[in-house]
Amino acid sequence: EGLFERFGTPYGMAEHELEAARQMRDLGINVPAPIEAFDHDGYGVVVLEYLPDYRTLDTLDPEAIETAADDLFSSLSRMHDAGLVHGDLRAENVLIADGELYFIDATKVRGDGIEDARAYDIACALAALEPLIGARASVDAAAESYDGSALVDADSYLDFVSIRPDHDFDTVGLKGEISKVVN
Repeated sequence: EGLFERFGTPYGMAEHELEAARQMRDLGINVPAPIEAFDHDGYGVVVLEYLPDYRTLDTLDPEAIETAADDLFSSLSRMHDAGLVHGDLRAENVLIADGELYFIDATKVRGDGIEDARAYDIACALAALEPLIGARASVDAAAESYDGSALVDADSYLDFVSIRPDHDFDTVGLKGEISKVVN
């Protein structure tokens, strides 16, 4: 709760998400082009470029997911280095269109929380990937973009991520693979 900015209205959150998407695109990270945010009956609506024929990460074959995993962690690392985070990383928020990886539904970190938010993002990415390609391949992909201390920090969030209803993964398997990489 303390890592991410809070908003008084759903429209405020939509504006924030639109700005995060713009900043990500400015970094060269694939995000559907942000168009506008507006309020509709009390809901915040974000309008992004339409991506025809996209697939979510969890609908790809394992070989394609392993390739996408490298891109996922590389892009996350660039975001984190720029002080941006995803904040809701799960398979359905990673799209593949024309062989390119795109993020949707991103946010920005509040104040000085980048280190914790980075660890949370990495943990969520590992949790999204593990059921699709296994713990070892997931951690190996993360280790291409992050050092051992970042992986240890992510390890500390895996138990929390495991209680989220939108993640179902082998927590013990991921922790074991992280331990092998950092030791």
